[in-house]
Amino acid sequence: MRYKTFLTLGLFGLLLPIISCDLQAPPTTTNNNNNVNNKDRDARDSTKNNNEEGVEDNKEFTPSSPDVQGDGSGGLKIVQAPDLTKDKDNLIEDADGKLRYLILEGNSGITPDLQEEDDEVPALPENLLEPVELTPTEKEAAELYESAQQMLVKTRPNKPEAFKLLLQAVEKGNHDAKALVAWANLFGNPLPQDFGDAKEMFEELAAQGHHEGHMGLGFLYATGLSVNASQARALVHYTMAAVGGNTWAQMVMAYRYWGAVTVPSVCERALEYYRLVAEKVSQGVSFGGGAAIQRIRLLDEHENGYTSAILDNDLIEYYELLAEKGDVQAQVGLGQLHYQGGRGVDLDYQKAMHYFTQAANAGNAIAMAYLGKIYLDGSDEVKQDNDTAFKYFKKASELNNPVGLSGLGLMYLYGRGVDKDYTKAQKYFLAAAEQGWVDGQLQLGNMYLNGIGVVQDYKMANKYFTMASHSGHVLAYYNLGQMHAQGTGTMRSCPTAVEFFKNVAERGRWGELLMQAHGDYRNKKSNEAFTQYALLAELGYEVAQSNAAFMLERNEVPLIEQSEGLERALLYWGRGASQGYSAAQVKVGDYHYYGHGTAVDYEVAASHYRLASEQQHNAQAMFNLGYMHEQGLGMQQDIHLAKRCYDLAAESSPDAKVPVALALFKLNLMFNLQNFQESPFAGFSEVVGSNWDLYLIMTLSGFLAGIVYFRRPQQQPAQG
Repeated sequence: MRYKTFLTLGLFGLLLPIISCDLQAPPTTTNNNNNVNNKDRDARDSTKNNNEEGVEDNKEFTPSSPDVQGDGSGGLKIVQAPDLTKDKDNLIEDADGKLRYLILEGNSGITPDLQEEDDEVPALPENLLEPVELTPTEKEAAELYESAQQMLVKTRPNKPEAFKLLLQAVEKGNHDAKALVAWANLFGNPLPQDFGDAKEMFEELAAQGHHEGHMGLGFLYATGLSVNASQARALVHYTMAAVGGNTWAQMVMAYRYWGAVTVPSVCERALEYYRLVAEKVSQGVSFGGGAAIQRIRLLDEHENGYTSAILDNDLIEYYELLAEKGDVQAQVGLGQLHYQGGRGVDLDYQKAMHYFTQAANAGNAIAMAYLGKIYLDGSDEVKQDNDTAFKYFKKASELNNPVGLSGLGLMYLYGRGVDKDYTKAQKYFLAAAEQGWVDGQLQLGNMYLNGIGVVQDYKMANKYFTMASHSGHVLAYYNLGQMHAQGTGTMRSCPTAVEFFKNVAERGRWGELLMQAHGDYRNKKSNEAFTQYALLAELGYEVAQSNAAFMLERNEVPLIEQSEGLERALLYWGRGASQGYSAAQVKVGDYHYYGHGTAVDYEVAASHYRLASEQQHNAQAMFNLGYMHEQGLGMQQDIHLAKRCYDLAAESSPDAKVPVALALFKLNLMFNLQNFQESPFAGFSEVVGSNWDLYLIMTLSGFLAGIVYFRRPQQQPAQG
């Protein structure tokens, strides 16, 4: 057998040179290509010689696979693609006004060491290098769109007039205007709701590759509005829109990767998307902090009344009357209300200035400081004026007002109307922070984070950002998110960073849809309100998820049948519960307990009640657990555990004391009855049998007759 081994080795030696040959395509007959192939071989031979001499050309060389390195040539060099965004000379503007990048000669993405010396890149035609000329119709459409946008971004936007211009721009073929009109048709605000027109526009935009078209179709397929629901199609459209830079789609994908909605839970992907959105939101935050986002839960409002979140017109008129009579506190309160918005009151800087000016003339430091903030920011209603802002901040700071101190610090930090002075800025910020003012804490954190005027100290930055986050400042959340995402001054934590960035993302201007939807709900425009809540629910707003579920549960959405509505409501309640809303967790338990939108399952119901009880200390969940322990539903019957749950419910909420007292009375009665049945007198119950109620009625009737007899009026004896 040994000779066979030598024979095999011999044949292998003959075949080895053939196997090691270059596997290349057949060369063409042209001389140019032959020259190129010869140069390829020369280059490989040169690389081989250098490697044999121990010369390391580049650390980016990687070992080649046997299939590629059959001739002993060096490995392939990994070359990073060029960043075309830095090459502003290659920007052109297309018909939609979007900036595109051209690959010009000398910037083809191929590095010189991989290009052939004689292989020149052909120059593009000269007409392609010039900016794309818009037709007169396209120019007019773009101008109409820009005019409408300027109306919409004002403090008090004129939507009806803006959408008249947008409709004209749509007729002239502007895609961006068509996107806004499509959303307006979908929401029913300010245009009439029309799902057919909205769907048609989204399909046309998606066919053109417009990201708004993909976002709209993704939303329709995700919710099943006007189309058959398909989460797979929704995910495809959402992904394409997110890649195209659509902010809403990026929020949708972030929430889906965070909450494992139709995709696996991947924290890093959620962090990537939420960071993009949070960065856009943070760039739009002014010194004043922007408008307040009001979050109203329909469930809480239904239980507590409308006045819990919305100021009644009569109440506002009462405060206005007090303000006109010279009540300084009413003037300051109304000024802050119109300056920040919320609680049913729109932003109105003119009214805010009116009330603040009255209070400032009366010597109120808070009003002076807020006037400084208004002039420092500026708006379409109030011209920006550094000198006036400095004057008001100075007066307020002399009265030791933290808002005024922080405002002076901002002006010295950024050199707004004064020379930059980091020492003074730190002094004013520190004085404001010591009084608990959020802007002073935030700016101190920025100074320590970036080493501006102080020694860079990440721990101090983290401390002040955390203090500012307790007051809800959006930039504090953003900075903490960045620090936790990068591990700057703290342990890197992807979940913590995602929570911070999610909070920032939900402070974007689109959060105004919450109040718009609430207004439609109160005006009995249920379909319009539900559509807006459904979109915000896709973006990850827990309040919108709970409100959409509330409307479906009460059968207040004519678009959706009641049988299907309960299933959808369970879905929305579940998403709200996963974000920590205890009432939603109880609702999910109720749906499994009663079989609403799903099969009856006492064990699943008990698990949800237990989560709401242990994690959020929900009194209703504790009471429900007590009842299930009492009745032995989904768990072993245990009267002692039932009493414990009832007691915990009474301790958690004063509102639970009356129902808990009744439940405990019943529980004690059942407990005594059980003890009686185990006693020697248990045979009495067998004698009485099923007619115990008749005997009880007879006994009570006799007892009542005795009382009536003994309490009858006594006849007075006759006087002699």
